Amino acid sequence: MIDPLAARSAAYYTKKLAEFGPTPRGADWNSRESQDLRFAQLLRVCRPDEPLEINDYGCGYGALAQYLDHSGRPFEYCGYDAAAAMIAAAQETIGPDPRCRFTADRAAVSARRFTVASGVFNVREQTSDAAWWDYIVRTLDELTALSTVGFSCNFLTSHSDADRKRSDLYYADPSEILRFCLVRYPRRVAVVHDYPLYEFTLLVRV
Repeated sequence: MIDPLAARSAAYYTKKLAEFGPTPRGADWNSRESQDLRFAQLLRVCRPDEPLEINDYGCGYGALAQYLDHSGRPFEYCGYDAAAAMIAAAQETIGPDPRCRFTADRAAVSARRFTVASGVFNVREQTSDAAWWDYIVRTLDELTALSTVGFSCNFLTSHSDADRKRSDLYYADPSEILRFCLVRYPRRVAVVHDYPLYEFTLLVRV
């Protein structure tokens, strides 16, 4: 059964997709350049000499699959999104590709070497901090269960300029996320906060 907050998030992104189509704005990003920069940070969890066997958790219209295709690096990819409309858009955007598959069924996603999740913790709408934090913890545990080598995800940073923050978005404290993960997941954990976006990326390896 889908998490109620994940279902609410899926409805939000379905509306964005209907408004802007399979584009970065349709996934609630400002531009392709910023989207690609996020992908570069998320993929830092995968070393250059390691096979790219990836789950894309919250895959949207398949932009990461496009990014991987353009990279020229061999990969195997499974995109999962709770929004069925996003999965339909991804299948149409990517077309038949034996390296890729997409699903809106969480139970159909099996563990792979890596799992990445971009933007899944940003839009909380009217959800309280406490309830959204519980959702984050549940999702981080899912990312862990789906990954045999490591996972990565990103958060809007609490260090964003005050006049740019929105009440419907969630801004995480990178030091708190780091401390939490070091206690909950006794693994190699890093926070990347040095790229020019109002966010940070969490990297966790077994």
